[in-house]
Amino acid sequence: MKVVTAREAAALLRDGWTVAAAGFGGFGHPEAVTDAVEKRFLAEGMPRDLTLLFAASNGDRRTRGMNHFGNEGMVRRVIAGGWRGTPKLGALAMANKIEAYNWPQGVLCQLFRAIAAGQPGVITRTGLKTFVDPRSDGGRLNTATPPDLVKLIEIAGREHLLYPSQRIDCALLRGTTADTSGNVTLEHEAFPQDVLAIAQAARNSGGIVIVQVKRLARDGSLNPNLVGIPGMLVDYVVVAESSEQHWMSFGEAYNPAYSGEVRAAFVPPPSPAPLDANRIIQRRAFAELVKVPGAVVNLGIGIPSGLAALAREHGYSDFTLTIESGVIGGIAAEELSFGATTNPAAIIPQAAQFDFYSGGGLDLSFLGMLQLGLDGCVNVGRLPNQIIGAGGFIDIAQHAQRVCFLGTFSAGGLKIAADRGVLRIQQEGTVRKVVKEVDQVAFNPETGAHDPLYLTERAVFGLRNGRLTLLEIAPGIDIRRHVLDLMPEGVQVADDLVTMDKSIFEAQPAVHAA
Repeated sequence: MKVVTAREAAALLRDGWTVAAAGFGGFGHPEAVTDAVEKRFLAEGMPRDLTLLFAASNGDRRTRGMNHFGNEGMVRRVIAGGWRGTPKLGALAMANKIEAYNWPQGVLCQLFRAIAAGQPGVITRTGLKTFVDPRSDGGRLNTATPPDLVKLIEIAGREHLLYPSQRIDCALLRGTTADTSGNVTLEHEAFPQDVLAIAQAARNSGGIVIVQVKRLARDGSLNPNLVGIPGMLVDYVVVAESSEQHWMSFGEAYNPAYSGEVRAAFVPPPSPAPLDANRIIQRRAFAELVKVPGAVVNLGIGIPSGLAALAREHGYSDFTLTIESGVIGGIAAEELSFGATTNPAAIIPQAAQFDFYSGGGLDLSFLGMLQLGLDGCVNVGRLPNQIIGAGGFIDIAQHAQRVCFLGTFSAGGLKIAADRGVLRIQQEGTVRKVVKEVDQVAFNPETGAHDPLYLTERAVFGLRNGRLTLLEIAPGIDIRRHVLDLMPEGVQVADDLVTMDKSIFEAQPAVHAA
């Protein structure tokens, strides 16, 4: 192992290499190194034509993280699970200037282990009859992308997808402390992600492993139980020169309650959250949560992520929260710190979490939605002018026992008011989210969780006989003017249509008994 500067580490990358990087938002991302790689490219025009491989959305939605690679000519191909955090790469993909794939996050986590083990790839049913199925787009995001990476195969008479292994020339990872033999601990990380598997995959591919850390320690001084990356896998260590390039996430410099260093005291919010459309949807979702006592639950980013805090406000704790990052228990963080929880009960590798998900271990999941089709299909990762990426959505929605999709009925300027048990639409959104056919299928009821629910602030939908069906309507809403006239023809209205619980629309609803 050799200690080098970030600039020296950046000089190691060669044109045409495949680079695998850790990162979940900003968690675990080696910002000092990727920043130095970009500065080298802008100064020297090198390295060029890289292939990038990363599982989760890996950036701050602006310039940090894998956005450092978003310069024309720097990248040839990107295979990623999440794209929301990397708009610079997304812009190159939208302009057809790079080859761009969106594969399920869980599959990519498991792919690192497959590469490390010398296996041909990941064989799974995850992604069948979604946009990553080769009979659809094969996970391609533009016309510049070759169509033949993901393969449809049959095993024992059942369809599966093969996501092929990729040679890794360089791994860019992050830890907390490195000793002089290269052993790296992760004590100030919120979760380990898949740093061990990525390091093994790079080493067994004949590649190099670069790890950014906060500090160096004497050889043999680290607790071996805390070593996340053994020194035999590490070629270069970079000690971050600036604390700003080694924040815990892109939202917080360090939060010891995420890493388990301390147990934070719960401080109730000074005032209730505003009763906006998101809060109303969360309240309706909470009603589904309490129907499954003891449930093992996953919460997606956005509206769903606030459900754990809402449950605590209501005094309800009879569920186990999990996040795809590998975190179990606690209160989910939001926005640029999504992926962590305050006071987690356990933290496991990301791939292990997805093993559990893919095997059907989730009782209930709450996920977001951008578009909802008349056939119950959901788009979560593609807008006309933006690539967001599916992240772990496909893995979770396909294998959970039950899924609730959460989203506003319309977008683009929607304004609502609610009080005294009544909802009023003050201004309709300009974007209609219920469409005849979604732009990109990330959830397909044919292969996904059974009996899905689609929750909005004014209506609840389900599937009956394969057709989208209106099941509930908010009090104060005109079913024709505010719902049916704003959707394509073909939506059924249930004979047993009911009114949503009025307490959802009260400024101060009753607190659930603990």
